[in-house]
Amino acid sequence: MDWGSLAGVVLVLAGVLVAHLLDGGHIGSLVQPAAFVIVVIGTVGAILLHNRLPVFMRGVRMARWVFAPPPDNRQRMVNEISTWSHTARREGLLSLEPFMQATRDPFVAKGLRLIIDGTDVDKLREILDLEISAYELEQRQAARIWEAAGGYSPTIGILGAVLGLIHVMENLSDPTKLGSGIAVAFVATIYGVGLANLVFLPIGNRLKTTVMHEVSKREMLADAFMGIATGDNPRVIEERVAAYLR
Repeated sequence: MDWGSLAGVVLVLAGVLVAHLLDGGHIGSLVQPAAFVIVVIGTVGAILLHNRLPVFMRGVRMARWVFAPPPDNRQRMVNEISTWSHTARREGLLSLEPFMQATRDPFVAKGLRLIIDGTDVDKLREILDLEISAYELEQRQAARIWEAAGGYSPTIGILGAVLGLIHVMENLSDPTKLGSGIAVAFVATIYGVGLANLVFLPIGNRLKTTVMHEVSKREMLADAFMGIATGDNPRVIEERVAAYLR
């Protein structure tokens, strides 16, 4: 659990609600189902139109990384790289096969398999770079749905405000209906702008940072695989991959 992210959510909600209460308002005035439907459902619809469904679903699943990011296992990976390089140095590249069969990481398994198969060094680098680029593109596309939501929701909030004002104008002869229409108008704007700047855009930026860290792990592994394939001294490989921990 990332307690910093959880604290951020609490502070965001507390800041808005406390300020609203200090200004003499009450919580009920911010609860407007009609405004919620306009902004949230409208934003989801716009994102689905903007992206393919698999990208949208992957982006939604990635949201859990805000509170439970992938573990930072780079130090363990460095230790494993050291084991691989020493084993390959002593016993040859074929001795890496048990490590390939034991790992659950597809990228690690592919890298070790290419080394065991005696793949040309330049071709090895090309394949690994393509794998990293494909992974980065896939993950960034998914993370960008939150940035798209941050762009659409304020505009849809304004649309909700206009709809609320239309409702007000249609009921000028009935003062009892004016309050609800005006409330929807203003609360829809709050929902749109608030969700964009306090939820959607922060989530998008956080996911981009997490993706960058995951890509860095793969680049570290690719660098290590290149060193093992070219027969570099294990100490040289260890020094090179240790730079990724800074």
